[in-house]
Order: sequence, then structure tokens, then C-alpha cells
Amino acid sequence: MAMTWRWRHLGLLLLALLAPLLVSWWLGGHEALATIGAFPGPLLALMGIITVLCWNLNAARWRLLLSGRAGHLGQDGALAIEMAVKFALCATPGGSGGAATFLLLLARRGFPPARATAIYLVDQSCDLLFFAVMLSLLVAATLTGAVDWPHRTLIGAASLGLGLVLLGLGLILAWLPWLLRRRPWLAWPGPRRRRRFARQLLSGRRTLIATLRLPPSVLASIFGLCGLHWLLRYSLLYLAVLGIIGQGGTLADWAWTFLVQMLAMAASQFSVLPGGAGAAEISVGALLLPLMEPGQVAAAVVIWRLVSYHLYLLAGAPVFLIQVARWLGRPVAS
Repeated sequence: MAMTWRWRHLGLLLLALLAPLLVSWWLGGHEALATIGAFPGPLLALMGIITVLCWNLNAARWRLLLSGRAGHLGQDGALAIEMAVKFALCATPGGSGGAATFLLLLARRGFPPARATAIYLVDQSCDLLFFAVMLSLLVAATLTGAVDWPHRTLIGAASLGLGLVLLGLGLILAWLPWLLRRRPWLAWPGPRRRRRFARQLLSGRRTLIATLRLPPSVLASIFGLCGLHWLLRYSLLYLAVLGIIGQGGTLADWAWTFLVQMLAMAASQFSVLPGGAGAAEISVGALLLPLMEPGQVAAAVVIWRLVSYHLYLLAGAPVFLIQVARWLGRPVAS
């Protein structure tokens, strides 16, 4: 059964790697391939440099979030964790391997999984908060008439959904001790497992609260690094579009491509392929088609996914293998 699962996973990963080319051929055919061949090399190199910079920004964020609680963690070590986690996230359906890899690597450093989960939750919450702020600004821009974008209802729904997710996380954090005292929802395990599970949840809650109580300057730096990372990473599609159309864009154009990527990444969560392949390409293509020719859209999608997905797999695979091999012999924290 394990071998069957591995072959199926390999097949899904191969399909995910081919998805941008398949979608591009469907949208633009030979015209898309010719446009990709004419893409400026220096601009593609700049996109690669931005990707590497994004990895380093996230690595610095991990160091601030952990604050020495997982032993000494230099920039190189944090960068290795970041690249290994991103590889696992891109190589597994729904990104399920990302969190598991993060917990494993921190456990090998003596940081218990329950507490590591809290750190990972703070990191994800920081991302959600940034997206909520950006969506609110974009909604305000559409309501004031500063820009005239399509799909206004979709933008508003996405903003409301993010707000509800953040509110739900906050309520669960605040009411967790009360929820644990309500035994019916924890009645399925035995008393010993129930107590252990409750201790792990409370330990994670304490770690989360301790992280949120870091000095305001540290929290501001974490959020600043988060915002800078996403501003740079979600500029990749804008650069891909500029390289395809061969002319300057405006701030509104950048904001639209930023919004397109946010909505596409949300849609990619419903894909069964690793990295949200298929859903991400189709979503971006559908949102760009009103503004560009089909062949141009297809080429932009290929270039964008090459830098924002395939590069993560290519560069992260050896780091992931080295990290797993290095920590396999160490005791796991409980």
C-alpha cells in the first residue's frame, strides 16, 4: 500500500509540473510558446533574485518568531528550514507536507510539536492578517472609484472570508480552556490520551500567547518581514506580464496582478494536485484574459509558475533531503 501511495504521489507531482504547460497550450498554443521564448532573460533573472530574497525574508521571520527557543538558529539554518518547508508544501496535495516538515525539523532541534504548531499558527495568522489588510485597501479603492476592476463581489467576499477566519482563530485561542472542559467533543479517546491531547493543546496555546507577547518592535519586524515578502513574491506575476507585453504598467496594474494571485492561491487550495497545480493556472488565466490576449496570458502563466513553483521544487529538493537525513538520527522532542 505504501509503494502504491508513493507511485500515485509521484504521478500527481509529475502532473503538477506539467500543468502550466498543458494550460498554456490549451490557452495559446504555438503563439504562447513563441512568446515564452522571447521573454527577456534579465527580467527572468530578476524574478529569480526576488524569489531568493523572499526565502531569506521568511528565514529571518522564523528566527524572530522562535526567539532562540529552538536553540541557536542562524540565518543559514533558518533558510534551510524555510526551503525544506516550502519544498514539502509545493510537493504535497493541499500543502499538507509543509506544516509536517516544519514540526519534524523543530522537533529534531528539541522543540516539541505542540509548541512548534503554535509558532506555525502565528506565522500563518500573520499572513492572513496581511492579506486581510491588503484586501481591505483594494475593496476601499474599488468603492471610492479610484480603480474600476471586475469581480468586485469576489473581492468583497474574499475580504469577508479572511476576516471571519481571523476572528475564528482568535475566539478558539481565547476559549480553548473552556472548550477543553466540555468533554463530549473529546470523548472518543481514552482518559490518558484525552489528558495528553489537552496538555499539548494548552502547551501550544501558552507558546502562542508567549510569542504574541514578544516586544512590540519584534512583532512589528515580524509583520514587516511578512508584508515585504508577500509584496515581493506577488510582484512576480506583474513582472511576468510586463515581460510579455513589453511596456510599462501602472500601480493599478500591479495591484490587479497582486489581487489575481491572492484569489488564485485561494482557489488552488481546492486542487488535489501538489502546489495547487491546475487550479492556480486556470484561475490566473481566467482573471487575466479580459486584459490580455490568450497567447500572452498563457506565456505569463508559464513564466510565473516557473519562478513561483518549479524553482521552489528544484532548489528545495536537495535542501529537504539533506535536512531530513541530517536530523533522522537525533531524538525527537515529545
